[in-house]
Amino acid sequence: MGGSNEAGWRCHGNLWSNLREICDLLHIQAPVACQDDEVLFQHVRFKAGQRVHTIGQTFDTLYLVNSGFLKTVLIDEYGNEQVLSFPMKGDLLGIDGIHSQHHASEAVALSDCDIILIPYKVFAALGRSHAELEHAMFSVLSRELVREQIMIGMLSALSAEAKVARFLTNLGERFSMLGYSGKSFNLRMTRHEIGSYLGLTLETVSRTLSAFNEMGLIQVDQREITLLDTNALKTLRRLPPAKARAKVTDKVQALVGKKLLPQWSGDAVAA
Repeated sequence: MGGSNEAGWRCHGNLWSNLREICDLLHIQAPVACQDDEVLFQHVRFKAGQRVHTIGQTFDTLYLVNSGFLKTVLIDEYGNEQVLSFPMKGDLLGIDGIHSQHHASEAVALSDCDIILIPYKVFAALGRSHAELEHAMFSVLSRELVREQIMIGMLSALSAEAKVARFLTNLGERFSMLGYSGKSFNLRMTRHEIGSYLGLTLETVSRTLSAFNEMGLIQVDQREITLLDTNALKTLRRLPPAKARAKVTDKVQALVGKKLLPQWSGDAVAA
């Protein structure tokens, strides 16, 4: 690509990516024999609130997130939403349409997004042309299924407080993998959307975040979250009663004030 590598391919004023760049985003090995100009994939910008695809829409395209944050949702006959996931950079959307040729969910931008369009027929043809790419494509689909299975297991086994704690630490790990801070980040989704994703009420999510903040596990500033004790969050099973939390919080603040405790370890809530 030469000098145009950093800016990407530009064609008729639009941004395009080649197959090698697509593979890099998906964290899979690009075919050795692929040429940079063999096939190009167009970028499309979506504003916050716009739908990338809707339920029932004919399936013909996969969507790769290049930047921004989204949610995927199911909507019942009464208009109620069930959040399924919060895709971000490197995530592939639209897989649910492969089976029936129609999308079973809808994807909505939570922030301004840059999405790469991958025509399914083109991608499948490339898989037939490059055997190693076909295997890598199946590994991407498997990765998405494994992530869903982990989520289902978490929802069925953990307490409400543990669900929120794992959600925050998992989100931090994903940010870290993308090269951003895994300790301090903005929540692009609302408390209500987090609750829908975790199977909790808005009130439970808000109350749990407030409790974490009071106990020194996190610091909350509107939508900005700072993880102060990731180990405690990862091992937390449930919060102690409010009175016990108040005693622990007072004790921690006193120790910190005396400089006897630089940061609370969170062992009290892991038990």
